[in-house]
Amino acid sequence: MKRKTAGGLAFDLLNYIFMVIVLCIMVLPFLYIVSFSLSDPSRLKGGFVLIPAGLSFDAYKLAFKDPAIVQGIFISVARTLVGPALMLLVTSMAGYVLTRNELVGVRFLRKFFVFTLYISSGLIPLYLVMNYLNLLGTFMVYILPAAVSVFNMILIKTYIEGMPKGLEEAAVMDGANEFVLFFRVIFPVCLPVLAAVTLFESVNQWNAFIDTQIYNTMSPNLFSLQYVLYNTLNSTTSNLELLKSQVSNNQNIATPQSLKMAITVITVLPIACVYPFLQRFFMKGLLIGSIKG
Repeated sequence: MKRKTAGGLAFDLLNYIFMVIVLCIMVLPFLYIVSFSLSDPSRLKGGFVLIPAGLSFDAYKLAFKDPAIVQGIFISVARTLVGPALMLLVTSMAGYVLTRNELVGVRFLRKFFVFTLYISSGLIPLYLVMNYLNLLGTFMVYILPAAVSVFNMILIKTYIEGMPKGLEEAAVMDGANEFVLFFRVIFPVCLPVLAAVTLFESVNQWNAFIDTQIYNTMSPNLFSLQYVLYNTLNSTTSNLELLKSQVSNNQNIATPQSLKMAITVITVLPIACVYPFLQRFFMKGLLIGSIKG
C-alpha cells in the first residue's frame, strides 16, 4: 500500500477539519432548537441550550392540539407524495420525447424549453393564469404548476441520450411501440436520475410555503405545515398562544418561544427522517445505472 506524503496527509487533515466545522454549523442550530423545545420552561435560564434542561413534552402536546398544525401536516404530506409522482411521470415522458430526433419540430421545442429557464413571465402573469384556470383556493395549485420541471427534464433527456442505442434497437426489433419502449426499457434504466429528481422535488414540495401565501391565503384548510410555521413565527397572538391561555395555570406549560421551537422541529423532522432512506435509494440507483454494456 502506497504511503501518503506529508503534503497528502496535511491535505486530508485540512479536509477533516473543514468538514467538522461544516458539520457543527449545520447541526448545532438544529440541536439548539430540539433541546430548547424539550426543556422544562422553569429551568431555562437563557443562553445557548445544547442539552435539554429537564425534559418536558408540553410544547409538543400543545402544538398538536392546534387544528391548523394537524391540517398542515396532512396537506404537506399529500403534496409531497402527489407532486413528485406527477412531476416524475410528466417530466420523464417529456424528456424522452425530446430525445427523438425524428419528431417534427423537436429542435424548436428544445430551444423553447431552454429559453424558459432564463426568461420567465413573472409573478403577476402566473397569478392571472392560475386565476383563469380556477386553481386559486384549491389543492391542485400546489401540484399542476410543478408537474413540469424544465431543469429536471433536461437532466433526464441528457441521461437518456447517453444510454446505449442497442437497448432501443433490440426493443424495437421485438415489436415494442413507443409506450412499451419507454415504460419497460427506458424508465427502469433511468433509475439513478429519476431517483435524484424525485428527491429534489420531494424536498421542494415539503419546504414550499410561498405558493400558499400567494394562492391560498383565503383557504386556511389548505395551509401547508411550512406556512403554519411561517405564520406562527411572525405572529404575536397565534392560535397556539390562545390554546395556552386555556390551560390551567397550575400546570407547568410551555412558553411561546418553546412552542415555536416545537413547531420548527415538527416541520423539519419528517423530511429529515425520510431523507436518509431516499438518499440510500439514490445511491443504489447510481450503482445499478453504472453497470452498462
